[in-house]
Amino acid sequence: MQDRIELFSVELQEEKFRLVQTFIWISAAVFTGMMAITFASLTLVYLFWESARLAVLGGLTVFYTGALIALIFAFRRFLAHQPSPFSATREEIQEDRACIRNAS
Repeated sequence: MQDRIELFSVELQEEKFRLVQTFIWISAAVFTGMMAITFASLTLVYLFWESARLAVLGGLTVFYTGALIALIFAFRRFLAHQPSPFSATREEIQEDRACIRNAS
């Protein structure tokens, strides 16, 4: 039983580390992306202020909405491909159950 608890503890630490690492990457990407989007948008609107400001603003809105939808689907796919948490612990417990059943 102690081995299973230690294995669970190790897996819990790994999941915690993965969660913190994912949060840091997401935060950095969001911050950098928002800064780039903000300045690119401001530059485009400034360049077309006199001739086509509404068209540029509408185009940017459509583009950002499409990018958001694509990112949501990509992130969902990323989450679906992540390993199941505590899979090694569950496998060991299933093996223990099988051994106990066979011994009975």
